[in-house]
Amino acid sequence: MTFSQALGPSSESAMHPLPTLLFALCLLASMRASAQDVKPEGTIVVAMNADIRTTNPGVNRDANTDSVMMHIVEGLVGYREDGTPAPLLAQSIDVSADGRTYTFRLRDGIRFHNGAVLAADDVVWSWRRYLDPKTLWTCLADFDGSRGLKIESVQAADAHSVVFKLNRAAPLLLTQMAALPCGASGIVHRDSVNADGSWKTPIGTGPYQLETWRRGEYIELAAFTGYASRGGPPDGYTGGKTAYARKVRWLFIRDDAARRVALIKGQIDVLPIVQVSEFAQIRKLPHVTLKSAPLLTVNALLMQTRDPALADPKFRRALATALDTGAIAEIASGGTGVASASMVPVTSPYFSAAQKRGYDYNLARAKQLLAESSYHGEKIKLVTNRRYPDMYDQSIMIQSMAREAGIRLELEVTEWATQLERYMSGNYQLMSYGYSARTDPYLGYDAMLGDKSKSKRKVWDDRQAIALLADAGASADRAERQALFDKMHALMLEDTPLVVLFCPADVVAIKRELDGFRPWGIGRERLWNVRRIGRTSAAAAAAAFSGFRQDSVSGSAPDSATRSDSGRKTR
Repeated sequence: MTFSQALGPSSESAMHPLPTLLFALCLLASMRASAQDVKPEGTIVVAMNADIRTTNPGVNRDANTDSVMMHIVEGLVGYREDGTPAPLLAQSIDVSADGRTYTFRLRDGIRFHNGAVLAADDVVWSWRRYLDPKTLWTCLADFDGSRGLKIESVQAADAHSVVFKLNRAAPLLLTQMAALPCGASGIVHRDSVNADGSWKTPIGTGPYQLETWRRGEYIELAAFTGYASRGGPPDGYTGGKTAYARKVRWLFIRDDAARRVALIKGQIDVLPIVQVSEFAQIRKLPHVTLKSAPLLTVNALLMQTRDPALADPKFRRALATALDTGAIAEIASGGTGVASASMVPVTSPYFSAAQKRGYDYNLARAKQLLAESSYHGEKIKLVTNRRYPDMYDQSIMIQSMAREAGIRLELEVTEWATQLERYMSGNYQLMSYGYSARTDPYLGYDAMLGDKSKSKRKVWDDRQAIALLADAGASADRAERQALFDKMHALMLEDTPLVVLFCPADVVAIKRELDGFRPWGIGRERLWNVRRIGRTSAAAAAAAFSGFRQDSVSGSAPDSATRSDSGRKTR
C-alpha cells in the first residue's frame, strides 16, 4: 500500500467544491514560483498568554510551544485540515503487506535552516534520538513497546529512503507520528544539540526559523528563504506553505484585559482563544474581524460510575435526559459550538449518521427515570473551575436543568490544577470537563475508555466497549472501523458513563488587513500563507462573524488528557 502526495479531497473541500476549486487554482498558480521568489515583508504579531516552555520538539511542551514550533520543524508526516495524516517531508510512504515495515521516500531539495540538505541519515539520527530515553520525549511510550507498539529499528535504505521496522502492524502509526504532543516527530539537524547531547537550538526545515527568544517577553521567527514548499493548496500542516511575513512574533501577555487592549490599540494582529465574554466588544472594532472553526474536541459531563450515587444507570440516564444540550452549546460557546452527544467530533470523517444519535431532551421522561432509580434527593457534587469559562458556564446550566428534574447538584469550584488532580485520580462524583483535540476517534475513545483499576482517570469501564476499541486500533479498514465506532457510541448512550455536550470552536480575532489566516480543528495558529492586503480589500474579504453553523457534516495516546496553563487544550 502506498500513500502518495495526492490523497484526495479533505472534508472541507468536499463541502464547498466551487469556492475551494477557484481558490486552489489561484493558489496553485501563485505557488509555481518557489519560496525564494517571494520577498517576505513586515511582521505579524500574535498575542500569547504565556511563554513557551522549550524549543526542543516534543519535550516539556505545551500547546503554546506547539503553536510556535510547528512553524520551525516538520515531520515525515503531518495533519491535514481534517486531522488525517499525510506525507510532509516524505514524498511517498510504502507499507508492507503485513503492516510491520514502513518505507518513507523523502522529497528532493529540502534544506535545514543551516543550509544542509535533508538526507535519510538525518531522519535516522532524529528518530534514534527520540527513542533514546535520555531525550525525555513525551511520546516515547507510544513507540518503545510500553503500550504495545515498538519501533524495532530505523535505518536508511539509501540517501533518500528510511525504513521503520515494527514489532506488529500499527494502522495508527502515521497519526501517532504527526501528534502535536510528540512535536509532530519533527526532524532536526544534528547541530541542534551540543556535543554532550544536550539541547541547543532548533534547526528544522519549516518556513520559519528561530531568530530571538526573550524569555517572558516574546519569541520571534524569521522567514526561511530556502524553504521548500510541498506545493498545492493549504491543507493543515501539509500542503503549500509560503512565508509572506518577514517575521512573526508572539508577545507574551498574561492578562486577558491587557491582550484585549493590545488588540483594540492595533498593537497585535492576531488574538487567539477569544472568550465568549469578549465577542460583543470585539465585534465593534472596525479594524478587526472574528473567525471561527469547529475544534476536534468535545465538552462533556463526566460521571463517576463507581460512586454509590452514580452507580445506577437509570439515574445517569435521567440526568442525561434532563439536559438541553442545544441550549448549553449555545450559551457556553457563544453560539460557535455544535451540540453533539458523540466522542467523535462533528468534523471527523467518522461522524456518521449513527454518531448523531443522542439523548432527547425530555423533562417528563427524566422525572420518570429518576423515580425508577435509587436516587432519594441527596446532594451530588459537580466539580468545575473558573479558569475555563466554557466549563464553568456549562456546569451552571447543568445544575439548573438538573434542578428542574428534581436532582440536587452542588457546584464544587476548584483551581484548575486541583480539578485536574481529581480527574486523574477519579476523585469526583460529577465533573464539568473538556477533552483536548484528538484527530482519530480511537484516540478520543481511548482517553475515556478503559479498566479503572489500571487507570483511575478512565470514565467508562465496559469490557465489550474495550474489546471494540482494541479492534478499532488494530484495523486499517475504514468501513470496519466506522462500524466499531458506531457500536461503541450506541453502547455509550445505553450505559451513560458521561454526557457529551457539544463540540466547541476555535475563535480567533484578527486584523482585517490580514489575508489567508484560517482557524481550524487543531486549534493552533498557522502564520504561513498569511499576508497584509490593502484596507479596502480587507473590508471586502472579511466575512461577518455569526459563529459556526453546519447542518450537514461531510463524512469526513498517551495516558492523560489535560489542558495546559496557557489556556489551550493539550493532553
